[in-house]
Amino acid sequence: MKSCEVAIVGSGFAGSLLARILAVQGYDVVLLERGTHPRFAIGESSTPLANLSLERIGIRYGLPDCYRLATHGRWLAHFPELRRGLKRGFTYYRHHRDQPFANRGLDSERLLVAASPHDSLSDSHWVRADIDHHFVREAIAAGVDYRDRVNLTTADIAPDSVRLSGTRNGTPFELRANFVIDASGPGGFLARQLSIPSGLDATETRSALVFSHFDRVQPMKDAVPGMPEGPYRDDWAAVHHIIDEGWMYSLRFDDGVTSAGFLLTPRGIASLQSSDVKNLDANAAPTSAAAPSSSGAVDAASLWRQLLERYPTLAAAFVEATPLMPISFLPAIQHRLTRAAGERWALMPHAYAFVDPLFSTGIAWGLRAVERLALAFESAARNRRVPDQGVLARYDAALSAEADQIDLMVAGAYEAMAHFDLFVAQTMLYFAAVSFAEASQRLVPQGSAAWNGFLGVGDPVLGPLPREALGRLRQITQRRGEVGTAGERREFVDWITRAIAPRNIAGLADPSRKNLYPVDFDALIEQHALLGMTRAEVLEALPALRGMGAEPPLSGESSRQRGLPLPHTELLGRDRL
Repeated sequence: MKSCEVAIVGSGFAGSLLARILAVQGYDVVLLERGTHPRFAIGESSTPLANLSLERIGIRYGLPDCYRLATHGRWLAHFPELRRGLKRGFTYYRHHRDQPFANRGLDSERLLVAASPHDSLSDSHWVRADIDHHFVREAIAAGVDYRDRVNLTTADIAPDSVRLSGTRNGTPFELRANFVIDASGPGGFLARQLSIPSGLDATETRSALVFSHFDRVQPMKDAVPGMPEGPYRDDWAAVHHIIDEGWMYSLRFDDGVTSAGFLLTPRGIASLQSSDVKNLDANAAPTSAAAPSSSGAVDAASLWRQLLERYPTLAAAFVEATPLMPISFLPAIQHRLTRAAGERWALMPHAYAFVDPLFSTGIAWGLRAVERLALAFESAARNRRVPDQGVLARYDAALSAEADQIDLMVAGAYEAMAHFDLFVAQTMLYFAAVSFAEASQRLVPQGSAAWNGFLGVGDPVLGPLPREALGRLRQITQRRGEVGTAGERREFVDWITRAIAPRNIAGLADPSRKNLYPVDFDALIEQHALLGMTRAEVLEALPALRGMGAEPPLSGESSRQRGLPLPHTELLGRDRL
């Protein structure tokens, strides 16, 4: 029987990257995969906080590719063969059934929030088949023992080790490890083996998904010509189309392929014509998003067409679109467990809980967990032991609180979809949390930043707001999608504006912006006191902001090997808020 120090089950980006980091630290790591690479996976939209984690990982562990994949410009310069899409920010439109999107100029139901001031410094949509395969190859190069086509059936956890058994290519397979990490996804291996109870009943969000990748999707700038210019081109972003039944995402890759999907609420599903869809149980066990397939008798392609037919502008955008794989349907995408770690084992976030892609939290949260477990093993490496129970308990508590926070923020957004004014206000809560977190971590670097609470968890100002916002919204909507009175909506908008003010360093919730928010350097500098810094200290710290200085040394490379920095004119502005 083969033995190792750490076994990681699942070779998506999080499992492969963590395996590689542990190998760099000197651990003997085995990475196990049920399928083979390259393979399809959902979860494609990165964010500023995700890329901040990538940069920290690249610098701390000498992994140049991680640092270079953290901006679209560096990605293109160093890894043009890995497919990706330019993501300048977050774009939202509110559509109404049987009506084309109304271009009312600056009064349109349209919201753009920039995440970068320049294409070269932007985030990226990930083509997961490419990026996951890249991280697997890099893990192998770092010394990780990678085994694919492994079907694990049992896990026996003893006081001194974990014994995994199953088959590989039909042949019996056994492995003894000091510690096992499950990065396999929802309903994963350890959840079944340890009979970890579900915590789904305590969560608020419920949505189904119908999705595919498409060729020849028309950009919104062509479907709705003449819209006022925003801080970036509308379509080079995570595009969200808010509809009565839920919302649709549209992520455009640089090669012209678009990843698109409808997220449907239980009420939205009930409004559809197919009895098979109407009768779906919103609390049904989820199907793994890593292995897309139509569920039961539901005709996913017919469901897709039915949704497009309700919204003329979306129908126009997809009139010539061709799915590049079968359109698939997942009746319930949420899952949640009650434990994330224990003696000699831990779950990565996606194996522990998943809420919804609405705020693109998946990659960022997964990378934050990679950082945390890497630091835990870094400390344990001094005496070649596994992370102690105190660290694992801290990890478990962090994921529990953060899963709650994501759920509350997303559930509030679904309630707010009843009226665009409410929805815009709810998004300000998200953008205030992530912009403050990133600015704080870049301007005042901390070695323990990976343990900072995600989406404001632990922040005395931001922490309680998602729960309170959800309660206020439900008083307005009555959980039936009611829009409330103009006064009620105005009161909610005013409350959000006041509530985020102590953390609003990005110029958010400003009516004069007309829902078009560029990266605002002046707001950051003027709100220096909110960061606990003087104006002079913020100005002095600006080189710490990504894009403001030359690329740091990585793994002993010379400046010539790293490539030239960006032209000075492109380094003058803040690239992330």
